Amino acid sequence: MFSRIKQRFNDMGTIKALCERAEFHALQDQQREPGAEHFLLSALDLPDGTARRAFARVGADASDLRQAIARQYAEALRPLGLDPRLAERLAQGQEPLPRKGGTYAAAPSGENVMQALAADRASHRPLLGADVVARVVDLREGVAARALRMMGVDPDALKAAAEAEGDAFRQASKH
Repeated sequence: MFSRIKQRFNDMGTIKALCERAEFHALQDQQREPGAEHFLLSALDLPDGTARRAFARVGADASDLRQAIARQYAEALRPLGLDPRLAERLAQGQEPLPRKGGTYAAAPSGENVMQALAADRASHRPLLGADVVARVVDLREGVAARALRMMGVDPDALKAAAEAEGDAFRQASKH
């Protein structure tokens, strides 16, 4: 019983760190509410390292994700007649938005990720960055999905890698 309570406190700390970093990444992208792509970037920042190792398992460089996301934002302007390269140049060097006060809110895709993670909590396993990766790749549309495709990452392979990395980390933690 004590270990379950301790795990819940640890998970609360992980969720707090995950949300704070997702908000940080969103503000860097001139957005007030973090989306799934920001939670994916945040997962890469978690100290357990499982998200980065999941990317490595599929031969992807996690450090390329931020640029792939930026390209998705720029490409979204193409239908409006704006050259994506111009949009990328304009975005470079912009100051992040200031943090707003009040209640924490995520964009709909970010809410989907958090709801999926909450549903996973019934398993009583420690929350890891790899869990966030697995939930984000379940979303087959949106900025995160397009960025991963741009990187040449197969979502099914990344999900399997994330699950394997999470299992390996948890197994090693037991010893």
